[in-house]
Amino acid sequence: MTEIRFYHLQRTPEDNAIPAIAYKAWQSGKHIIIKAADEPAVEKLNTALWTFRAEAFLPHGSAADKFDAQQPVYLTAGNDKPNEAKNIILSAAATNDAPGSFDLCCEMLDGRNEDQVNAARVRWKAYKEQGFEVSYWQETDSGWEKKA
Repeated sequence: MTEIRFYHLQRTPEDNAIPAIAYKAWQSGKHIIIKAADEPAVEKLNTALWTFRAEAFLPHGSAADKFDAQQPVYLTAGNDKPNEAKNIILSAAATNDAPGSFDLCCEMLDGRNEDQVNAARVRWKAYKEQGFEVSYWQETDSGWEKKA
C-alpha cells in the first residue's frame, strides 16, 4: 500500500526542503522521482540539488541528461519514470495521477499559500477515501514533526 506524506512548509523554501528529503531517501538506497510543475521548475530544482550541501553529493538528472534509467534521482515535469523509482516527491505545484504506482509519495505544500493548503486538504480526503495511508508532517524549529 502506498504511503502518502504531506510536508507542510512554514519557513524553509521548497528548493531547500526537497533536496534534504530526497537526500535522506537516496541514502536509504531508494530511487526517487522529483516532479515539478514545469521545465523551469525542474531546472531550478536541478540547481538546488547541486548546491544544497557543500559536503554532500546527490546524484541526479533529468531528460536533459543522458542515462535516464540509471539516475538515482530523476527530475521531471511529466509522468515519466525511467529509473523505476518507488518514491516520488511532488513540488507544491505538481500533481500525481497514479499515486498507487509508488511505495511512498511525498507532497510539499507551502503553508503561507492558502490555495495550496486548501488543495492539499482536498487531496488528503481523496487519498483517505481511496484507502491510502496518509500522514501530515509540519515544519517546526527543530525539524519535521508528524502531526497526523
